[in-house]
Amino acid sequence: MEIKKLDGKNIVILSEDSILIENGQAILDILMSARYNSGCSDIIIRKENIAEEFFDLRSGLAGEITQKIANYRFRVAIVGDFSAYKSKNLKDFLYESNKGNTIFFVPDIEAVVEKLS
Repeated sequence: MEIKKLDGKNIVILSEDSILIENGQAILDILMSARYNSGCSDIIIRKENIAEEFFDLRSGLAGEITQKIANYRFRVAIVGDFSAYKSKNLKDFLYESNKGNTIFFVPDIEAVVEKLS
């Protein structure tokens, strides 16, 4: 976990190479660590840091994680290539999430700056 200044704001960036988020408790630990260690409420997470089950909406993991992010008033940008997913429900979830102000699915860091500013 590192803190960077992006567009004038401190943002926590998860840059580890392993899966960090496999359940609701894992995202909660990350959120609270970010708030406690940096005072940040904006986080960038690489798609590769999230368990693949997140992208299978039937697993319930996406809903659980999204709910925790919203409850604790964070904004999270998940950066990666989502084009490999063919599920219409997942595509709808990504689209609707991007219209909101809590969780964003973006292709690159430049898009993060636009969403979080």
